[in-house]
Amino acid sequence: MNEVRTDSRQYPERPVVGVGAVIVRDGQVLIVKRRYEPLAGRWSLPGGTLELGETLESGLIREMREETGLDVDVGPVIEVFDRIMFDEAQRVRYHFVLVDYLCWPAGGELCAGSDVDEAIFVDPGDLGPYNLTEKAQAVIDRGMELARVGPGTVRS
Repeated sequence: MNEVRTDSRQYPERPVVGVGAVIVRDGQVLIVKRRYEPLAGRWSLPGGTLELGETLESGLIREMREETGLDVDVGPVIEVFDRIMFDEAQRVRYHFVLVDYLCWPAGGELCAGSDVDEAIFVDPGDLGPYNLTEKAQAVIDRGMELARVGPGTVRS
């Protein structure tokens, strides 16, 4: 059962900036099962919101450590996009501006951290049963393409 918590990101006065990662290891991608809203109980990419005074990269490194136990090398930006979710009365319940990066594990041990119930590496061709959002799947596809062919992004 999901724990209830106060969520200051709901009904924001302005968009909230978030960071996420397509973490690639041996041709597999890391996905997490979200513990809290939005998308509680759903599989997605690891990520979270920036703290005041934090850079995008330092926030990404912190969030990956908190959610997955992994230290990461940060690569290029994959995509920047909005995630806007409305309530039943069509009021904006969540509005995130998300910046997703390509990353590689650089240390630590994989474990489900602060905001996730599970964290696993999966072959990108086997993601169907995890019911990712269309956008998460598109970001993973683009990240895997960058990891394969992008200049300066190939890791062994």
